[in-house]
Amino acid sequence: MIRALRRLLVATVVASMVPITAPAATLPDPTRPPTARDDAAQSVPLRDLRLDSILLSPHRRVAVIEGVAMQEGDNHNGIRVRRIDRNGVEIIDQGRVRVLYPQALPQVRENP
Repeated sequence: MIRALRRLLVATVVASMVPITAPAATLPDPTRPPTARDDAAQSVPLRDLRLDSILLSPHRRVAVIEGVAMQEGDNHNGIRVRRIDRNGVEIIDQGRVRVLYPQALPQVRENP
């Protein structure tokens, strides 16, 4: 009987010395797709950008964005111009593709 109590006492002491590990739910899942981790990057709001003008000629295409003249492939202030056409400018801003459209000109009225 004393041996049984001694074994129980030793087992209790040994069990109390084993470090407690973190539950598996708090560990990162290495099999989870990387898109699940990119939610923070996509939650950044888009900047308010202004397309001032578009110049198209047979030899070059230029878009003026926020006062800066840029051609296709140019980078400035985190923006890369992807394509310029007469209807708008396709850019990559913060890793996302956007299209900037020219502002409509105000209507001009003639004096009678």
